Amino acid sequence: MAKLRVKDIQELAKQIIRDSSGGIRFSALVAMIARDHPETPGNTVHGSVWDLDKTFSGEIVKPSRGLFAFSKTGAAGSALTPTPVAEVMVRESDFYESFAEWLKSDLDEATDAVPLGGSGLRSKWGTPDVVGTFKPLPSNRVKFDLEIISAEIKTSLSESITAFGQAAAYRLFSHKVYLVMPANVPEEDQSRIEALALLFGVGFVQFDLDTDDPAYRVRVRAQRFAPDMFYLNEFAERLHDHNKSAFNRLFQ
Repeated sequence: MAKLRVKDIQELAKQIIRDSSGGIRFSALVAMIARDHPETPGNTVHGSVWDLDKTFSGEIVKPSRGLFAFSKTGAAGSALTPTPVAEVMVRESDFYESFAEWLKSDLDEATDAVPLGGSGLRSKWGTPDVVGTFKPLPSNRVKFDLEIISAEIKTSLSESITAFGQAAAYRLFSHKVYLVMPANVPEEDQSRIEALALLFGVGFVQFDLDTDDPAYRVRVRAQRFAPDMFYLNEFAERLHDHNKSAFNRLFQ
């Protein structure tokens, strides 16, 4: 195949972006063109597409860092209907147990973890879907203070903003917090969640909507903060009253 010219690369890139529901990241776009046209130098591909939002102003937009998307109105102002992302009908509660186990065994950030979910703690600030504690073991030569890890799990692709707000609220009583969202959330939303996670120290985990193999993976690791002890004790009291066995398992 003949080597692509700059104009050819840009037109090809524009078509790929047009066909990518939710947009495509710069690195993925370059990799796709380079893979399909190995005779074209990678630097030529890179240099031809890095400013597509300026080259095709009005057609190509950059809704977040490193993400190219096709304008909803297009160059001629005609409305383009984005392809909706199909949601798989599964319940959030289907993933509580597996995430609690992953938090302990794979991420290794909790000594123990239990699923809570729902509104059992009767708080307008909500109830974490999973709560874990990291505490010293008898074999530890150096003891340390107990840490609380909370997680908010969502399976709906339309609840990104609400989910992040709930996760951020758990920082009142938690040392670490994770927001757990499906991997097929639109890339623009993923980029914004990642940016917010870095700003607020909230961990961001993605997973597949497959109850048999969720394949949890960290996109942003949670930062450790000191919780407000008033709210920590309030949370502990509510948990003790609601589920004493879970309280004893986590805190004793």
